Amino acid sequence: MAETAIDKDAIRDKVVEALQNIYDPEIPVSIYELGLVYEIEVADDGFVHILMTLTTPHCPEAQSLPLQVELETKFIEGVTGVDVEITWDPPWGPDQMSDAARLALGF
Repeated sequence: MAETAIDKDAIRDKVVEALQNIYDPEIPVSIYELGLVYEIEVADDGFVHILMTLTTPHCPEAQSLPLQVELETKFIEGVTGVDVEITWDPPWGPDQMSDAARLALGF
């Protein structure tokens, strides 16, 4: 029986959609629009690696936001597993926000 090919672009799009529903509790903008998500890689087998940061190393949500990202991602159809990696390089800054986030926050 032949394996069904994974549509990595479709999975990535669904991950982006899911991440747009996760908000930094201190800023009324999604973590994706804030620019906290640096990279989303989907492997041929459906495993998703997400490289992200937080607004500050002292973020009170340092434990819960990555867990929320993992939980939202792992239930997407076609995803076989998730790894969320936190990095501080480069450090987050307001210049990483999308135009929509800047507009929402009055930048």
